[in-house]
Formats: sequence, structure tokens, C-alpha cells
Amino acid sequence: MGKGRLEAFTDGVIAIIITIMVLEMKVPQGADPAALQSSVPVFLAYVLSYVNVGIFWNNHHHMMNVAQRVDGRVLWANLFLLFWLSLIPFVIRWIGETGITALPTAAYGVVLAMAAIGYALLQSALVACSGQSPALAAAIGSDLKGKLSIIIYAVAIPLAFLSPWIAIALYIAVALIWFVPDRRIETIVKLKA
Repeated sequence: MGKGRLEAFTDGVIAIIITIMVLEMKVPQGADPAALQSSVPVFLAYVLSYVNVGIFWNNHHHMMNVAQRVDGRVLWANLFLLFWLSLIPFVIRWIGETGITALPTAAYGVVLAMAAIGYALLQSALVACSGQSPALAAAIGSDLKGKLSIIIYAVAIPLAFLSPWIAIALYIAVALIWFVPDRRIETIVKLKA
């Protein structure tokens, strides 16, 4: 089957996720800088989450640009990815209500790790989809960045119980690794053009 409906559905869900994330930010109760202080944890979580959702969307877009077909496995893998991304507003709200504390910070890492696993499953499902161009498999290759991201999340989650700020630094490190869209896929797209 064609990939257009999957892309449109994903774009819509991600737009809703981003909208819900911003709605989770509460207006400060006052007009002075001290009133903003209580909003700092949720604002930082929002910024990191916005960047992460944007990274997943950006790389999803690049990957789907190379894909030619989708099947049932791809649809389910995409839904798995979107499920975990849709939990980001929940953990942002939890962080907003409790501050940068161990369990909400670890839960944030679990959500990001599962989204990364979902993205890896989506890649695998797309490569396995019959009628797919070998260019996608070549572009993905061994996916060192993807595997490294999951490992960093797996290390960061238990570290959140020792120091939530160390875990957040590791979450930021993963975002920095992925900030530039996957060059392997861009290279394949340029070769196709």
C-alpha cells in the first residue's frame, strides 16, 4: 500500500502532541521574575520534548521519503512509535508538578527510550516490507546512532535516581546526536534525484 496516509496520520498525531505539550505549561501566578521560577522545570522539559518530538518527526519524514511502500507491520510499528511519543505530555506534566525529581525524570527517559525503540522497529519494518527499494536498507546500515541512543537512555534512566540532572544531560546528549537529520538518508535522497 502507499505511504501517504501513514505520513499524514503521523503528521497529525505529532501536531496534536506538540499542542498538548504547550497546553501543559501553566501560566505563572504573578508578573514578577519570581513567579516564573516555578515554571522553569516544566519549561525546560517542554523545550527538550519539543526538540525530541521534532527530531523524531524530522527523521521519520526523511525515512519515509526514501520508503516506497508500507504494510501492516509498518503501520503497527508506526503506531508503537506514536504511542510512546504521545506519552511525552504526560511526563512533562509530571515533571511540572514535581520538579526535576528522580521518578518523573526516569519515566521521561523510559518514554524517550521506548520511542527510540519504536523508531528502530519502524526502520526494520520498512526495510522488511516487500517491494521496498534497497536504498532504504543501505541508508540505515547498522544504525549506530539509533543503537547508541537506546544505550544512553538505558544508562540515564537508573542514573535519574542518583542525579536527575545527570539523566537530563544524557537526554540532551541524545538530542544533540540526532539534531541534524540522518545524513545517510539525505545522501540516498540526493543520489535518487
